[in-house]
Amino acid sequence: MNTFTNRIPTNRIPDATVRRFSLYLRYLEDFGRSGISNVASGVLADRGGTTAAQVRKDLSHLGSVGKRGLGYSVPALTRVLRTVLGLDSTWRVALLGAGRIGTALFEYEPFRRRGFNIVTVIDNDPCKVGSRLGDVRIRDEKGLQCVLQEDGIDLVIVAVPARVAQSLVDRVVAAGVKAVLNYAPVQLRVPDDVALRNVSMLVELESLSHALTRSRQ
Repeated sequence: MNTFTNRIPTNRIPDATVRRFSLYLRYLEDFGRSGISNVASGVLADRGGTTAAQVRKDLSHLGSVGKRGLGYSVPALTRVLRTVLGLDSTWRVALLGAGRIGTALFEYEPFRRRGFNIVTVIDNDPCKVGSRLGDVRIRDEKGLQCVLQEDGIDLVIVAVPARVAQSLVDRVVAAGVKAVLNYAPVQLRVPDDVALRNVSMLVELESLSHALTRSRQ
């Protein structure tokens, strides 16, 4: 049987490794649903398009995992990765922007399955304020800071136009929120103690455009 250290490491794990942890977790969950109990680093590497050495290096941040010749216990490693990624908790999320992108994000069921519960929706459109998105009433942007504090928000998703994103995020930071997921097409500035992740669909499309251009040369 594979053994795992009881203590989850508190040292800072590189962001790139954390992102791969998220991928490994999805693969492990697939394996678990298929009834697979053990998996080798090479199998995880093949699924993730990396190397077995990289998988072993990444998982070494978790302490003593796996066993030579047996690989990794799928259930045990799944539990450890869920803990490291904070998925054994539930998080209260506020959504800024109830437009098309915001509505699509609100309705994205995997958020809820991973424990990210959108409990607050904020917009500045008088036609939307007071109406409901799902079972959540849309609140007015004017009371942003108070609402975030009263609702005990852990994480904010930004889905507003670029021109207003920074000013809103400044208010989010002032309210004490320490994690921001940004879908606005602009590079935001936050203090060092606030975790910021940018999701740029345009950047990804341009990267694909570059790949297509190269393939035609």
